[in-house]
Amino acid sequence: MDFLTLEQSVWPRLQEEKRPIVLYGMGDGADKILRQFERLGIQAAAVFASDEFVRGHSFRGFRVHRLDEVVDAFGEDILIVIAFASQRPEVLDKMYALDRRFDVVAPDVPVVEGAVFDEAFVRAHSGEMERAYALLADERSRTVFLDTVRFKLSGRLCYLCASETDKDEVFRTVLRLGPEERFADLGAYNGDTIRELLHYTGGRFTSVTALEPDRRSFRKLSAYAEEQLTGDITLEQAGAWSEDTVLCFSDQAGRQSRISHVGRETRMRALDSVLRGRPCTYLKMDVEGAEREALRGAAQTIRSWRPKLNLAAYHRSGDFFSLALQVHALCPDYRLYLRHHPYVPAWDTNLYAVCP
Repeated sequence: MDFLTLEQSVWPRLQEEKRPIVLYGMGDGADKILRQFERLGIQAAAVFASDEFVRGHSFRGFRVHRLDEVVDAFGEDILIVIAFASQRPEVLDKMYALDRRFDVVAPDVPVVEGAVFDEAFVRAHSGEMERAYALLADERSRTVFLDTVRFKLSGRLCYLCASETDKDEVFRTVLRLGPEERFADLGAYNGDTIRELLHYTGGRFTSVTALEPDRRSFRKLSAYAEEQLTGDITLEQAGAWSEDTVLCFSDQAGRQSRISHVGRETRMRALDSVLRGRPCTYLKMDVEGAEREALRGAAQTIRSWRPKLNLAAYHRSGDFFSLALQVHALCPDYRLYLRHHPYVPAWDTNLYAVCP
């Protein structure tokens, strides 16, 4: 399959754009996009934010405007670049409303620093992409895969909207969790995915083993477990990795917490070492770009117990295909499913795997 025929890359399009290019949003995503603009010689004309966030301040040398001020200055023939991420329904509604009124793109930049998904990236990885696509178990997964490629190339919101499903669909039809799950939660944050598990099992489980490296998130996780959970619970303030070691970790809470060259020294654990052969029936990983290493550290658990898998597949540009190949190499019996849940950009795109 020639994936490059699916859509035009957004970056050459932006380089050739003659209309004013205005950024919607501030923060880490806007920083990454503006750095890419600088590398490619793309010039932003203005930055705007939702009205409630406009306080007469500046961002990266731009005064932050309201949308109506941008329209007053440039008219409606502008190209809007969405430069932040959200899953909140009211924010998504606002993004899609902008898309109906203006020419809007949301250029894909990886959550973790690394290669951008552009034409060169596709050419370099087309063989892996074809192999991963061929492994997918259902038509919905194949649609999500192709729409993910289309979105990452073009930045057009229509591809995210066309391929999204809510989590009920995959939990009810693919994962089908039961009341006796032995749950390993890597990147447990504040207990949100433990609550998700309990929602689908009627509050029942056999055991929970949870790793969370961020100290503030771990405090919230511990408080939640102490107040709400009883039974076989193991919590560790540690990150998930391929081996037991100590690494520097940017301990900033949420999506800014990840392995880094600088930061707080943090204990890292391989799941195989934590469980030491104990059963696991459901394994979730959302470890901010360390999924490849965490899978290597869980290889024996996966081969021995074949747990249902729920893997974040969006932190790096190639996660949505490379993780599928890695899981298949660990256990070829897995049936692989790709789903995108409501989010702009293509975050909350997850790989699910179950054995027959």
